[in-house]
Amino acid sequence: MKHHKLAEIPEEHVTDLFSRRFFTGEKLTMAFLTIKQGSVVPLHRHESEQFSYCISGSLRFVIGGEELVLRAGELVEIPAWVPHEAVAEEDFTGIDVFAPIREDWANGTDDYLRRK
Repeated sequence: MKHHKLAEIPEEHVTDLFSRRFFTGEKLTMAFLTIKQGSVVPLHRHESEQFSYCISGSLRFVIGGEELVLRAGELVEIPAWVPHEAVAEEDFTGIDVFAPIREDWANGTDDYLRRK
């Protein structure tokens, strides 16, 4: 068993408008996200199935060509390998869960997120 305290997970400032705290278990990655209004998550895809939950604010997704605005209390499932992108319409806080783990996040090769 492992016990995690959110405040003890290092916060990574990926860009000026996007920060995250994440940890990786044996089979999944869980991330706590803070995304400022206007921030763009560029079009990308990955081998992980993704669940995104909105705590506050809103995030406009385009997932496999379909548009969806995710708002507080809502969850979206993004299948593996489906191209997706997002724009923060408002300041957004949320939780992402990925399985299998996001190797690119763990080893810092998620360059698509770091572009300005």
